[in-house]
Amino acid sequence: MTTYYNINPQFYVSVDCIIFGFDKGSLKLLLLKRNFEPAMGSWSLMGGFVQKGESVDNAAKRVLMELTGLENVYMEQVGTFGEVGRDPGERVISVAYYALININEYDRVSVQQHNAYWTEIDKVPPLVFDHQQMVELARTMLQKKASSEPIGFNLLPELFTLSQLQSLYEAIYGEVLDKRNFRKKVADMNYIEKTDKIDKTGSKRGAALYQFNETAYRKAPKFKL
Repeated sequence: MTTYYNINPQFYVSVDCIIFGFDKGSLKLLLLKRNFEPAMGSWSLMGGFVQKGESVDNAAKRVLMELTGLENVYMEQVGTFGEVGRDPGERVISVAYYALININEYDRVSVQQHNAYWTEIDKVPPLVFDHQQMVELARTMLQKKASSEPIGFNLLPELFTLSQLQSLYEAIYGEVLDKRNFRKKVADMNYIEKTDKIDKTGSKRGAALYQFNETAYRKAPKFKL
């Protein structure tokens, strides 16, 4: 082992995951009720320390998988948080990521074992350390990217109605969208395909189910809502 840098202080490096889901018209956030110190009993994001031989990206994927049981999830780095006193336990530098998951597909047993719960994005309780800042920055990034790339489909089931799609974007932006204009824009997107299936959970007549065609999108990557 070399000693090139041994005159410098050493710190812990961690990752924190801002996990978004969508359910019943609401954008939701998965939080832990901490049953460990520091700040036992407080609300926080799911996190963990980067291990030897592990990249920061892979550490975030591992932490997400350990909590939700999901792999190959859409994730994006939010930023690095390194204020000196941000963690009362030790000097910890954290790299935050946000993830988008289908709220119907995660491992509920694992989530319960981690003492984690879903909360509506506008009803988030006070969070430990700088986790609130992480959430706010992640939400801003999500809003910006969802307006130009079809990342919102990661929050929906494979088949969805146009009402569900509009409800999703209203939840992301926190505002009501004009139904006529929204559907006109969707009609111009040949990668949002109408299927022959009907959703009858809302009415006897039912609503047509649609799906996102990634191959078609890549051929014509134009997206703006």
